[in-house]
Amino acid sequence: MNNLPIDGTPLAASPLTRAVLEIDEYVAGLGWDQPARLFALVDTDRLRAEEPALAEQLGLGGEGRQDGEAPLTPVEQDELPAGIPLDEFLGTIAWPDAVSGCAMTVERLMLPPSAETSVPENLQEEGAEERLARWVAEHPERQEVRMTVAVLRDGARESALRLREKDSPTEVLTGPDLVPGLTEALAATFGD
Repeated sequence: MNNLPIDGTPLAASPLTRAVLEIDEYVAGLGWDQPARLFALVDTDRLRAEEPALAEQLGLGGEGRQDGEAPLTPVEQDELPAGIPLDEFLGTIAWPDAVSGCAMTVERLMLPPSAETSVPENLQEEGAEERLARWVAEHPERQEVRMTVAVLRDGARESALRLREKDSPTEVLTGPDLVPGLTEALAATFGD
């Protein structure tokens, strides 16, 4: 588990937006071609009160929130198991009550909307996922993107997208509905 440093996230942003941008910046510092990463989002004050040793280990010692400290602390979870589809893995997660939310980063190839009309019909059939993935990987308009998606128990959602060709903190796009499928899958980890 890692506590992520706060470097340059906007102070005026919502706590969830700040957490997403903090995670995006942390993962960007690791470079591209990274595996998917999962984070628990915990209330910083609650963590400090209920788990003081862990808070100290994460560099959150002391009383009360410090200037510039985020209200949510991302805590990286163990590496995701290899060979299990992401949706299946997320279906196995149940968070304890102390976790306020969760976030995930994944890298994917994407095509512009204009390329959707050029997808061969035989790649749109059920069972053609591997062939479709190869077609996308070879498409001249493909772009690599890192998606950071977060949800809170109360239903709040936020996402950040970073294109590899525009790999700069000032080029990160944020919004609650940028990656609806992954957002729904993460929200389901808090279901009953």
